[in-house]
Amino acid sequence: MSTPSPPAETITALARRYRLELDMGKEGTPSWILVPGITEFTPKVEPTQQDVTTYDAEGWSEQAVTMLAWSVEVTLAHRAHPTTGVFNAAQEALRKASMRFGADSYVTVRYFDRNGADDAYQGRALVTWEPAGGGPDEVDTIKVTLTGSGPLTEITNPVSDGPPAAPTTLKAVS
Repeated sequence: MSTPSPPAETITALARRYRLELDMGKEGTPSWILVPGITEFTPKVEPTQQDVTTYDAEGWSEQAVTMLAWSVEVTLAHRAHPTTGVFNAAQEALRKASMRFGADSYVTVRYFDRNGADDAYQGRALVTWEPAGGGPDEVDTIKVTLTGSGPLTEITNPVSDGPPAAPTTLKAVS
């Protein structure tokens, strides 16, 4: 029996590799802008599993994924213009969407590896905006949760050198 070779991948990826952008376009024409001030970024895809155990499993439980749900949780340093005090437009759009109903409560976002790795996604989401509060010596931070509504689509990374590809919906691997 031979010993396997050590992996060539020896550098640990950094959490700050992600970039989040918000589509501020009108009438179907995308206009992507950076959501600045991210201090924490957590993308999630969570499966719904159902029991599909039959007598043929000889006493072992069997599961099947029947649905996928996606979300992104970010913590933001609340950004404002140094002279006017006006809050950042992307952050304000997220805040306003969190307090609306119907079509106005949805945003379209994309996130990707800022170094160009093959890790890029886009989707439509609802927004939860939760100010952290704090004492007089703390900075204004916001917890934003983007809860996916519909598919999370794999896209070509906008900063990669490859040709743009048509978006594809994530599918469970069988």
